[in-house]
Amino acid sequence: MQTYVFDNTLDGLLTAVFDSFFLKQQQVMLLSEGEQLPLFAGEPHRVVTDSGKAERVWKGLEKHLSKDGLRMITISWLSEERALNQPLFNMICKVFKPHPLPPASPLTPLQRARGTLGEGGAFGMKERMDITQNASDEDVLAVRNTCRRVLHEQLRMKQFIRFQKAKDGTYLAVVSPDHNVLPLIIDHFQDRFNDQPWLIYDAKRHYGYYYGAFPDPASPPSLTPNPIPEQSSPTRSLSPIGEGSDYRVIRVTFEDEAAVPFDLSSGKMDADILSDNDKLFQDLWRTYFKAICIKERMNPKKQLSDMPRRYWRYMTEKNE
Repeated sequence: MQTYVFDNTLDGLLTAVFDSFFLKQQQVMLLSEGEQLPLFAGEPHRVVTDSGKAERVWKGLEKHLSKDGLRMITISWLSEERALNQPLFNMICKVFKPHPLPPASPLTPLQRARGTLGEGGAFGMKERMDITQNASDEDVLAVRNTCRRVLHEQLRMKQFIRFQKAKDGTYLAVVSPDHNVLPLIIDHFQDRFNDQPWLIYDAKRHYGYYYGAFPDPASPPSLTPNPIPEQSSPTRSLSPIGEGSDYRVIRVTFEDEAAVPFDLSSGKMDADILSDNDKLFQDLWRTYFKAICIKERMNPKKQLSDMPRRYWRYMTEKNE
């Protein structure tokens, strides 16, 4: 079995798929840079990421997979789990290999008269099928389960994000999700809060999205000192982030996170830029949260299941 080492990017993985077919090496162990080589392994093949090769593989996937299948690949990749690399590589390779179709169903008299084939085609006929629909395949199942975890995480982010208002009218939310789900939730907040500027920042991955109105795409939002705006989409084949009538979304990072006017560990905004009435609203929200609690029905175990403790540090109702 040949060992491949790649740079842990989606383009790098697609390039590895291209190389495996070009070199006619079907049995491949895929490792990312920094992973330990297996015992007695020979010289590994170093995959040099090539956007041209990756694009050719992706276009091939577009021909053989449904939109749901392509979406499953891109969403699962946002998990950032190294354990996904091998099953995802195997699944993509299987897309380009011929698979036997199920036995043909009996022909009806009408089909026999017309000389057509029953469902499933002729016996022994082989053609490519949408492998992502085959849940009995262990590689497909692993990718599908990873995709499900990412989608579950993005749903929780929509539920548990809490905003704070700055004096300049900008709303801030700091998150630290297990998976890189910000690209999946931005459209939701853009639709829901399309008349107010906001910044959602991922403290774990050191980037965020700012939504606001400013004439120059490179002009920084007032809440964020020295941001580095980026217009490119962070993932392949995800729907692009659109523009509102006067507002738009940009991806931002910070040259110096120590200078940002909020605490990355707790998500709390500095008191000197916090809106005068936001503290009041936070207290009102905590009071409401406590008031609706029915002590006789308290179920801490169920609450932890629905609202895991790892989200609490950024939630207003869980912090005094």
